[in-house]
Amino acid sequence: MEVHRQLHRGLYERFYCDALGVEFGLRQIPYAAQQAIQLVYKGLALRGAYRLDFVCFSEVVVEVKAVAALGPADEAQLLNYLAMTKHTRGLLLNFGAKSLEYKRRVL
Repeated sequence: MEVHRQLHRGLYERFYCDALGVEFGLRQIPYAAQQAIQLVYKGLALRGAYRLDFVCFSEVVVEVKAVAALGPADEAQLLNYLAMTKHTRGLLLNFGAKSLEYKRRVL
């Protein structure tokens, strides 16, 4: 909420990610940023990789958006990330709305 309070809406997603990294550091929240995950199909790694915005406390996937409103595709993306990484908890944050929009998901 502090990042949204300071930066408001209307910026690119990467600025909110950068600010969240700063805020996590200030609050001593352990996190990994831009963690790459490989998609595997029938035992073979596919080219390219997805990048998770954050993984906090080594178990919570945090996906950042900067759109007018969250939609089903945004939630599906988070759920796919959870399934791909075997993490069970995720947080979807949207900084593009008038007030901070968030959704928590547990597999």
